[in-house]
Amino acid sequence: MPAGAPETTTRGAIPCSSIPGFSLPHHGHLEPMVGRRVKMPRMVRFYETGGPNVLRVEDAIKHARKGEALLKVEAIGLNRADSMFMHGRFFERTRLPASVGYEAAGVVKEVGPEVDPSWKGKRVSVIPTFSLNEYSTAGEEIVVPVHALAEYPAALSAAEAAAIWMQYLTAYGTIVELGHLEREEFVFVTAASSSAGLAAIETIKAEGGRSIAVTRKRDKRDELMALGANYVIVSEEEDIEQRIAQITGLKGVRIILDAVAGPLLPTLANVAAPGGIIVEYGALAEHPTFFPQLPVLSKRLTIRGYWLAETMTDPTRRDAATTYVFDHLKDGSFHPRIAKIFPFAQIIEAYKYLESNTQIGKVVVSVS
Repeated sequence: MPAGAPETTTRGAIPCSSIPGFSLPHHGHLEPMVGRRVKMPRMVRFYETGGPNVLRVEDAIKHARKGEALLKVEAIGLNRADSMFMHGRFFERTRLPASVGYEAAGVVKEVGPEVDPSWKGKRVSVIPTFSLNEYSTAGEEIVVPVHALAEYPAALSAAEAAAIWMQYLTAYGTIVELGHLEREEFVFVTAASSSAGLAAIETIKAEGGRSIAVTRKRDKRDELMALGANYVIVSEEEDIEQRIAQITGLKGVRIILDAVAGPLLPTLANVAAPGGIIVEYGALAEHPTFFPQLPVLSKRLTIRGYWLAETMTDPTRRDAATTYVFDHLKDGSFHPRIAKIFPFAQIIEAYKYLESNTQIGKVVVSVS
């Protein structure tokens, strides 16, 4: 380990596959397993950054410590943030060995000291309010901080409950908190077929706005319209600037949500209305991003980054955001769209599918 590098740990998790005949519970004390066979819970880890092929599924025993809970996982929600962390291109440096996973749903199996014991036995979802260097959800049993737990509406399946928080909280933070969307206003949404894009379309509708979704290929157009988009632009076939001018009557769009950046950003600045805001919440483009200085100056534009932690680390904003999402889930105006469900044995294939960008909605892994 280089001098000054932080010590690598996995909170509450100890790999066991290399110690035959023993299990390793909390604090690393050896527990003999002579005369009995125990099926170990498995977790996903990686020892070098890269694509899904660097992932390894390993045995591990976990126990909750102070302020934590142990979940028996039923479903895992996959996110682009997982992929960025895996590739070593995330907001925080990936500390190896590492694990992945921001979202999950399951049953609380154990709680640590100073945690309300009434959590035990409850069906919960996991809110992504932690560092991936400290906690992760890609496993059959996981340890998470208790503040990341949330009960979910009984009408939702475990797969749907694992597909709630990242997408809807991002939509709330960008559209409601930052955008202050007004009724009948247009909102332009890039990467619209992603889970966050679909959540944005639902949030815009809930707020009385009008969504303009952009997708690269025509095969997603009809489905995006069926899922609630007011307008869909197919970027491989249509000129974005011309279509925005037609849709808005040459006025442009005040709120733009962008998960792509790269060479698309100057186009977004060109279609923005004077005084508009472009919220960057992702980095899907693999090409450099050029700053569109002239339209930013002439139209007084704001280009602003957004990451979920901004909302979730403020208790007042967090409560408002989670209540907003929960209320809309209960009344049916929000309903998470699942693109495909993989079994846990195929979790590496699930991450490959996520990176293919062919899905519409959330990729989920089922844990039986």
